[in-house]
Amino acid sequence: MRIKKVINNNILCVVDEKGHEMIVTGRGLGFKRKAGELLDASLVEKTYHMDDKAAQRRLRELAGQIEPELLKLTENLVEYIQSQINQPLNESLLITMADHISFALRRKAEGLEFQNPLKGSIVCYYPSEYRLGRRCLEEIRAKTGVNLAEDEAAFLALHIVNAELNTNMSEMYDITRMIEGVIQVVEYYYGRPFDRDSLDFSRFVVHLRYFAQRIFQDKTMPDGTDEQDILFRRLVARNSKVHYKCAQHIAEYIASAYHKQLSEEELIYLTIHLRRINLGGAPESPDSEI
Repeated sequence: MRIKKVINNNILCVVDEKGHEMIVTGRGLGFKRKAGELLDASLVEKTYHMDDKAAQRRLRELAGQIEPELLKLTENLVEYIQSQINQPLNESLLITMADHISFALRRKAEGLEFQNPLKGSIVCYYPSEYRLGRRCLEEIRAKTGVNLAEDEAAFLALHIVNAELNTNMSEMYDITRMIEGVIQVVEYYYGRPFDRDSLDFSRFVVHLRYFAQRIFQDKTMPDGTDEQDILFRRLVARNSKVHYKCAQHIAEYIASAYHKQLSEEELIYLTIHLRRINLGGAPESPDSEI
């Protein structure tokens, strides 16, 4: 390894023989070191590398701002989170969580704690991720002795969902607010609340996550143009009039609140999911089967 930059006495930015940049840590690793020097790899205690160059740059910047122990703690948390989620997580989760935890600990030391205005929605719509966020708080308390507020579990949950969907945090807030708005439209339309503990509700929320993500990324499903696609859409709309009407109300809400238009394909899939949640009734006579 060749030293590219000395970040501090314990952290170096190095380049391996293949030209890959890495962050390496070790007690006293950077003491009296200079850029350009060769480094004995046996002295390295921990290595961090991001495949994405922009993420690697952010990691390099973050490594100079936080303690190596906190980076290691976050790495352990991310490994546990990944073991509990059956899908790949964006590698930047290590960076965003380490940065957030570091900031939360500094705020706590200064007597400042932020409330999360979306905590209720996060607990409801991302229950698995919220539980993981709470587990992270327990581990942070065990390792640092600092008891962060429960609102921080909700913040961490959003970082986890963000890593699942490969979005950014600003978009995650928009996605969460859109889900909240759609749920309100649906509950008003059917005149009854969801059973938020039901499997059907959980499945619907998962659909809404990806639905909202497609909308904000302008990647909504296009309308199929072959005869079979057209026939299928007509069949669903005709045989599920009640739920199709609800989907249209959702489209009106999104157009009004976010100035986004839904394709007919998106309306049809919303209709199918609205049937599946089976709220126990509808404003008019029951639909026939598709």
